Amino acid sequence: MTDGADRVLADAEARGIPIEIVERAPAASLEEAAAIQGITPADIVKTLVVRRHDGDYLFALVPGDRQISWPKLRAAVGVNRLRLPEAALALEATGYERGTITPFGSSTAWPVFADATIPGRRISMGAGAHGRSLWVDAGALIRGFDARVSDITEPLPTA
Repeated sequence: MTDGADRVLADAEARGIPIEIVERAPAASLEEAAAIQGITPADIVKTLVVRRHDGDYLFALVPGDRQISWPKLRAAVGVNRLRLPEAALALEATGYERGTITPFGSSTAWPVFADATIPGRRISMGAGAHGRSLWVDAGALIRGFDARVSDITEPLPTA
């Protein structure tokens, strides 16, 4: 691997977190990525880059069948204002394009907030490169990043 996945592997090894990176067909959506892997969207954890009002960032780990609850995340972080940055700012903050973002190997080690629904299972997430998925035990991920586990999400609205 000669892309962001190399940084992911190096960071996981340095943290002592066993991961597996698998190549998969490119996907146009999270639902398509789940179907390609034979899993449900809930098994894919999105790493969302969130900008604080002071210009710093954090990572929010959100299952694919859920979305950030802004009031819950603000309460967990202890701030009044948070927002999703533009794609260019997310790339600048992490070194990864949207759809590939992961806390592993990020250009800056931002704090990690994990939704309370994540622990206790093996999850798939961005692997630093398109067409690849990272598999990791959620507990090892949370411990390795000293992530704060809180109820920070709500179900996606139904159509």
